[in-house]
Amino acid sequence: MDYDDDDDEDTLEQEEAIQQIEESDSDEDIICVVESTPVIEKDKAQPESYETDLEIEADSEKTFTTGQEDLYLEACKLVGVIPVSYFIRNMEETHVNLNHHGLGPKGIKAIAIALVSNTTITRLELEDNWILEEGALALMQMLHENYYIQELNVSNNHLGSGGAKIITDFLLENTSSLWSIQLAGNNFKDDTAEMFRNALVSNYRIKELDLSHNSFSEKGGEQLGYMLVLNEGLQILNLSWNQLHSRGAVAVCYSLRVNVTLKTLDLSWNGFGNEGAQVLGEVLKINSTLSYLDISSNHLNNDGANSLSNGLELNETLRILKMSQNPVTLEGALAIVLSVKRNPKSRLEEIDISNVLVTEGFVKQLNGVFAVHPELDVLYGDVIGTISKKVILPSALKLIRAYVTSQNISIFEFFKSIDHLGMTKMPVAEFRKALTVQKKVPLNRMQIRELIKKLDPYETGTVDYSEFEEQPKSQ
Repeated sequence: MDYDDDDDEDTLEQEEAIQQIEESDSDEDIICVVESTPVIEKDKAQPESYETDLEIEADSEKTFTTGQEDLYLEACKLVGVIPVSYFIRNMEETHVNLNHHGLGPKGIKAIAIALVSNTTITRLELEDNWILEEGALALMQMLHENYYIQELNVSNNHLGSGGAKIITDFLLENTSSLWSIQLAGNNFKDDTAEMFRNALVSNYRIKELDLSHNSFSEKGGEQLGYMLVLNEGLQILNLSWNQLHSRGAVAVCYSLRVNVTLKTLDLSWNGFGNEGAQVLGEVLKINSTLSYLDISSNHLNNDGANSLSNGLELNETLRILKMSQNPVTLEGALAIVLSVKRNPKSRLEEIDISNVLVTEGFVKQLNGVFAVHPELDVLYGDVIGTISKKVILPSALKLIRAYVTSQNISIFEFFKSIDHLGMTKMPVAEFRKALTVQKKVPLNRMQIRELIKKLDPYETGTVDYSEFEEQPKSQ
């Protein structure tokens, strides 16, 4: 078969993109260097903190992409680990989940070698693999070359202070495509908080950071609070299950006075008490970006609830407030919900006070709040003074089906009639409001809540009713 000159050149370029795995005198690190020319510059200088000792080249008879499986197998031979069949089968997918695979640092090295040239994986999950500092170094070396991975989960991997140093040094460079990193449960203590502060003060690429289930306390909270004052990238921060009390909690909360990017903050299970709640209340009066706040299990009592209510009366952005598992009673719960009633610009969609026992009087007061804010849902505990009975009500979908059958229309047409957006997808709050105010099918809030769970099972915040579009009217 004849080829023109251009095809000959393309073929030569593919054959020249070769890779081999060579073992050097040192076995401490891995190299993640991929050269596009046939001449490998083995003496090329590398950044001091990422000096490596392996060179990776591809099979000369295979293209850069199709040789990745062989590259991984050769890497496994080199470091002495058994190849992971799941990784081989999924290395061309966008999402690879290798959680709980027992990879260890050597297994991570082999995978890191293969990922240097991978252009398909954008989300990589490596939770609970005991990768240690050595594995963290291999991953950061790989990310120096791979600009396709955007989400990385290395939670519960015993990284410690050494691993935190390696990762924060990488984040300090602010050069990768990474925007989400999960680092929960890695035994990070207060000494690592300064590392994260320094890295994230100037890093604008990271949008989501999970530092939950670590050991940050007073000093750590102060450092993270300082970071939030200056950071201009983070939108989601999870600090749950740490030890943020007093000064640490106040520093994190106070930073929200000036932070202009954070939208989601999880501070649950920290125990910052009424002192932290008082600062949060003041912050909520002026913060204009936070939309999700979880302060569950933080030892807040009614005083803390009253402080929060003062902020909620003026806040115009918060949508979700979770504050269950706090010693709040009926008095504090009432202060929270009435503050929403007094705020015509409130955008709250959900308040979780599900451990609080309430009275029938509270329920009546709540109905008055719903009249002003029909998009709101409040999760509360049992009603005191009533006999607990399980009343089985027909589901919302069953009632809607009965209605559309009587009207000779489809379920899709019913949802379309209450959807002022006309997009077949609605924000949960808009959907709840539409079902509440419509009069065609009387539904209570419990029925609406269950219907939303059915149509948004993964809690994405959006209801998609397009699944009913193709169903005939009889269904």
